[in-house]
Amino acid sequence: MSFLRHVGKHGDRKIAVIFRQVPNEEHMCLVTYTQLLNQNIHDPLMATIESDIGQNSEQLADAINRQYTKSGERILQVLHSEGMLKKIRTQDVIMTPGPNTSIRLDELNKILTEMAAGADATRKLAEADSSLGMQAPDDVRRRKEGLIGDQNRPMPSAGTNAPADPNMAMNDEVLMNDFMAQASRMESEAAGLIAESKRLMKEAKAMMPKPAKKTTAKKKTTAKKTTRKAKA
Repeated sequence: MSFLRHVGKHGDRKIAVIFRQVPNEEHMCLVTYTQLLNQNIHDPLMATIESDIGQNSEQLADAINRQYTKSGERILQVLHSEGMLKKIRTQDVIMTPGPNTSIRLDELNKILTEMAAGADATRKLAEADSSLGMQAPDDVRRRKEGLIGDQNRPMPSAGTNAPADPNMAMNDEVLMNDFMAQASRMESEAAGLIAESKRLMKEAKAMMPKPAKKTTAKKKTTAKKTTRKAKA
């Protein structure tokens, strides 16, 4: 194979670049030292790198997360669980896609980023070219909403029976339908809120402590002492 992605060197050690850039740390990458891997991981990893899946993957991690070691485990998970992944600076990595080809990873990342930006710009330019002679979709939408294009439209003088502008009639109809739909949604939401408030009020009343019952203390009655009159 004349060109091989995802392989390089860190110092004098061969590596496979799992992530070209660490999220939120663009100056760092995630690698594994291939010479330190046992055959259970090494052979399936290299086979994945050389495969169409590996070469067509933007990040090697995407490919090895779908491929398995000889023992039947996902390669990426094994590398992670066994501590075989290392975060290092991109400027310290030399990518070696070919026998006589090398480039620093930070420089490669910059080139790929510029290419991606250029591709996005090319796509937007193509979309603009394809709409030449046609109304822009955003303008059509805003015109239907009556936001543009109406300020220069002549208004019929008062008391005349001049026919209404069909575009204006269309705009009025669109706005009318929108207002009716909004009113319907608001009415439905209001009904829901009222029902919810009633439910909450009912639950709140049920949680209120009940007033203690007033107990009337019974007056203690003492037996009247009666003295027997001595019989004369």
